[in-house]
Amino acid sequence: MERIEDIGFGGLRLIQDTEGFRYGVDAVILADFACRSCPGFRLAVDLGTGNGVIPFIMSHKNDEAEIIGIELQRDAVELARRSCALNSLEARISFIEADVATLDEGALAGRNVDVVTCNPPYFARGGGIPPGSESRFIARHETVADMEDFIRAAAHILGGRGDFFMVHRPSRLVDIFYFCRKHGLEPKEMRLVTPKSGQTPNIVLVHCSAGGGRELRIMEELPVYDANGRYSDEIMRIYER
Repeated sequence: MERIEDIGFGGLRLIQDTEGFRYGVDAVILADFACRSCPGFRLAVDLGTGNGVIPFIMSHKNDEAEIIGIELQRDAVELARRSCALNSLEARISFIEADVATLDEGALAGRNVDVVTCNPPYFARGGGIPPGSESRFIARHETVADMEDFIRAAAHILGGRGDFFMVHRPSRLVDIFYFCRKHGLEPKEMRLVTPKSGQTPNIVLVHCSAGGGRELRIMEELPVYDANGRYSDEIMRIYER
């Protein structure tokens, strides 16, 4: 079953499959993180874009940029393209049906990409509890493309210049840093996200620079909720509420 949801951000509407994977706060904070760190980007690519929520939010936060979403699942790509038409954003947002693990040379040939974003599957092969639908399983578990595939693809797309942004689980930080450095993406900023201030982080935001020098800045933690269980002031700012 499908539903059109008003996600805010200047009245953006998103078509979602109520039985499939639905976006969460991690996608929203990733889009904001990238746009605030690189506010003047001209072209961005979102790997594993799903229903396209990250490109849509980024298009609102940078209304002069072009964003391309790459996604393996055909049904998700079709939903994203319909949402694009629904919001009259076809001139600035497009979607490519492709496997990140085998992304070919022609997919973005001749394009100078400034920013690559990625909200990849969090669970390694064999890890986590399988959810009830195939689309949710693929979105959250490494099936075809694994973490290194996403990072390798990002490095290839950037071609030695630009910035890479990823949201993931803190438990996989060692893998993230290892694969990023291996493929020429130097970690520059890291921000831990907590359910509430002072609690154990359950999300991490990482910003890497293609070919950058070795210096990592640890940013202030981002609590999602305040002491009363409401969205924190910063999360409300990110959602523009």
